[in-house]
Amino acid sequence: EPGPTGRLTETYPDGEIFEIGRITVWDPPRALALTWREASFDDHQTELHVHFDPFGDRTRVTVEHYGWDTIPQQHAARHGFPLATFQLRFAEWWQQMLSGLPG
Repeated sequence: EPGPTGRLTETYPDGEIFEIGRITVWDPPRALALTWREASFDDHQTELHVHFDPFGDRTRVTVEHYGWDTIPQQHAARHGFPLATFQLRFAEWWQQMLSGLPG
């Protein structure tokens, strides 16, 4: 849902809608920030910042994802990984997601 009060949602095959996060910064075409959580995070959430910068005739997209240290190590979402490994796994996931953008 675009706009300063929008939400990022995921719709499952059964029609259930899960709210991943809410927009906290809406500054098109430069920036977007939102709260972000996985379904397994329960009441824990992180914060996602996305910046769009001109780069020649293209746009550089920078993703910064904060708050991983707020997810307790014993939480199921961490799969028992220490913080550095947990962060690396999500960094690799973001790389994979961003590599699918036209470029």
